[in-house]
Formats: sequence, C-alpha cells, structure tokens
Amino acid sequence: MSVSVRGVTKLYGAQKALDNISFEVKSGEIVGFLGPNGAGKSTMMKIITGFMPPSSGNVLVNDIDVGNDNIEIRKKIGYLPENNPLYPDMFIREYLGFVASVYKMGSSGRKAINEIIEVTGLIPEQNKKIGALSKGYRQRVGLAQALIHNPEVLILDEATSGLDPNQIVEIRNLIKEAGRKKTVLFSTHIMQEVEAICDRIIIIDRGIIKADEAKNNIYSRLHGTVQTITVEFDRAPDETILRNILNVKNVLHLKDNLWQIESDGRDDIRPQIFSFAVANKLTVLSLQKKQNNLEEVFRHLTN
Repeated sequence: MSVSVRGVTKLYGAQKALDNISFEVKSGEIVGFLGPNGAGKSTMMKIITGFMPPSSGNVLVNDIDVGNDNIEIRKKIGYLPENNPLYPDMFIREYLGFVASVYKMGSSGRKAINEIIEVTGLIPEQNKKIGALSKGYRQRVGLAQALIHNPEVLILDEATSGLDPNQIVEIRNLIKEAGRKKTVLFSTHIMQEVEAICDRIIIIDRGIIKADEAKNNIYSRLHGTVQTITVEFDRAPDETILRNILNVKNVLHLKDNLWQIESDGRDDIRPQIFSFAVANKLTVLSLQKKQNNLEEVFRHLTN
C-alpha cells in the first residue's frame, strides 16, 4: 500500500505551514520525515491520517483520496501522534480492548491484545493503569494502539520519545520488522534512529521539502563543504609546509603530534598528507577522515 502526497498546502490564517508538498511512500519502505520544530511535520502527518484537511492538494492512500473516504482510510492506518493521547484512568488491557472495539475487531481482538502486549514489551506492566506508567511505557502503549489492528500504513510521530536506550533498540527493531510489510512514515529528532531505521529520508523546513533522498545518497548534499582529516605523526611536522598542501583551508594543532586538517575541496586529501609525510621523513601513526552524518546534513539544509 502506498501513500501519495500531491501538492499539499496548509494555511493557518496568513501563515503557510505547508507549501505545495509532494512525495510518495511505497509499501515495504520506511521513510524518515525530519525537520526543525515548526517545520510542518506534524501537520503533514495529521493530513495524511485524515485528522486535518489540507488547504489545497490531496493525499491518496492506495489510490483512495483521504478526503473522500476518510473512515475507510483510517481503518488502514496506524497513527502514533506526537503528544500520544491516552486515557490515564484506564488499565492497559482495558484501553487496548477499547481500541480494538473501535476498529470492530470482534473475537480476534483478544488475541491481538495478547500479541501486541508481548511485541511492545508491556507484559511487566500489563495490569497497571496507564496513569501509573513511566513515559517510556506510555509510549509503548501508544505504539501498541497504533499496531493492534495490523494496519497497512504506519504513521509514527516521535515514536521513541522518552524511551531509555534499551527500550529504543527494542522499538527500533519493532519498527524495522513492521516496515518489511507496511508503509511507514517515521518522524523523530533523534538522527541516529533515522540512520538506523529508515530507507529514505525527507527533510522539511518552513513547509518546504529541502531533500528527498535514499539514506545512502543524502550525505552527498554536503559536497562542497569542509572536509576534515585528523592525523597523528610520530613527531611534530613543519606547520608552514603542512598548510601549503593543495586545498588545505585550515590546520589546527590538537595535542602532542595530533593535527586536524581542513580542506575546502571535494578531492580526498589523505594521499597528499601521506606524500607530505614521506617527503618530510614523518611516520603517520593514524589518519582518519571525518564522516558526514545526518545531523550535519540536517543542519546544512535547515540552518
């Protein structure tokens, strides 16, 4: 099942939260949806799930317009909103039973509740009221309600918020497993989660898509920016000669014989550093090129 967003604009009075947004998420694909606060991420997710109409444009879920068949579409979508609204006075099983009844799951609801409690790691807390749970376990309950009816599309807004490192790994694996058969749109501020989970990344800023790339390709957005090399020699080099290496922009002495070299060219300058060492009878003890990461790409595109 695919989700197709076509020319969606959303206005709040004179403020344009989304500006002619278009993208598609296909079945079996996990797409990271990133942006700074106020970029329009949650608005876009609410429009996809039918909780909010766009000012213009439309959203198709499996070629069905969300605006025309809202109720039928919601049956196919599992949604965990950012604020994770729950009923604190209800017990976990009671709440999940209520959600199952909303989806009219009938006799299959009881089995689904048992399965989803196990899958989301809620067994130790299953007999507690939601209001007595930690934030991490409440987040699990929110994820459980999004998954209980086995939806074909999963929309997750800050799904790992408030989880400890062990819980994050468990939820990460759960999302990756779900992504094999479902269409998943995943929003978070934790860049490591996106790098670990997602196949493709969309970055939005001020209501405009700044990037829509496969995960392995998005780092190319940093081409032309500074290349940073850390090198350790067996003894101190001549800094003046070191600065004269082609395309070297800056040289910083970190400590002892450890140096940081910055280049503003696209070409890898590590071979030139080796040549410099040979010419100056230096031994290179370590040489490391700083790898671009998603956080740098994000800052570069949204700064």
